[in-house]
Amino acid sequence: MNLDRFERIPLAFYPSPIHPLKRLSAHLGGPEIWAKRDDICGGLAFGGNKIRKLEYLVPDALAKGCDTLVSIGGVQSNHTRQVAAVAAHLGLKCRLVQEKWVEWPDTIYDKVGNLLLSRLMGAEARQEGEGYSTAIKDTWEGALAEVRARGGKPYAIPAGASDHPLGGLGYANFAREVAAQEREHGIFFDTVVVATCTGSTQAGMIVGFLGQDRPRRLIGIDVAADEAMTRAAVTKIARATAELVELKTPVRDEDVVIETGHAGPAYGAPGKDTIEAIRLAARLEGMITDPVYEGKSMAGLIGLVSSGAIPASSKVLYVHLGGVPAINAYAGAFN
Repeated sequence: MNLDRFERIPLAFYPSPIHPLKRLSAHLGGPEIWAKRDDICGGLAFGGNKIRKLEYLVPDALAKGCDTLVSIGGVQSNHTRQVAAVAAHLGLKCRLVQEKWVEWPDTIYDKVGNLLLSRLMGAEARQEGEGYSTAIKDTWEGALAEVRARGGKPYAIPAGASDHPLGGLGYANFAREVAAQEREHGIFFDTVVVATCTGSTQAGMIVGFLGQDRPRRLIGIDVAADEAMTRAAVTKIARATAELVELKTPVRDEDVVIETGHAGPAYGAPGKDTIEAIRLAARLEGMITDPVYEGKSMAGLIGLVSSGAIPASSKVLYVHLGGVPAINAYAGAFN
């Protein structure tokens, strides 16, 4: 696997830390659970998993002479907040499409959290369009055309920085980081649990871990409430990334493991188990998760341990991808 030939601009404080979740492990009475904290490794607007991806996309944008990063997400998108942060850090303009992907009743939903932060950082963030999908959206293409019409040169970043030729590289590199930390701590994580949605986070991990000499189980917890769409996205990106980095091991269908049943009623809408999981992680570990992504992946982890699907002998790495700023928009869920 050849990752080092790709240019990367460091944008965060890596490696992100890992630490044991001793009280959660004891409470669940099962495996030894650790967390890898991609939520606290970023000096840019609270960080998160998209920073790893943008480290590989931004050199391409600069090499092409682009002056505006253009991306799309929901109203409370963690991804668009991170794109805004990277643009501010590098002195670029930022145009964001914030589509209504979630029906949520809180009156402050579209006024706080990620959207507020993106605007504070100077991004032009407009609410337009609706309907969650990983497909190319007309609103995004319209924003790109708008920047060109103004005389700017846009760089197109799809939702989640995922369906992009370089989108899987950040988390392929993440796998090398995990292996180094395992050597440092004298542990091997036979199971890795992560939220999955637009696809490139899990896809990059699949490629990175397949390039190592010890097999492990990577479980993506679907947070989109659309397993078929999530699986198709992860599989497509994993295979494209494997080809890009010249991975000698083929990505098989069975390498894409997606756990359903914890996504709630819809993308961005938490179910009861999500809220309970958020409360549990907060009260036992002081670790805050969010209603859109990490609360759902935490609920998935709890469910897999409770059912015995993850055996008590396992060493588990729970990957926290960030997203906490969105929790302010969901205050009503915790009343």
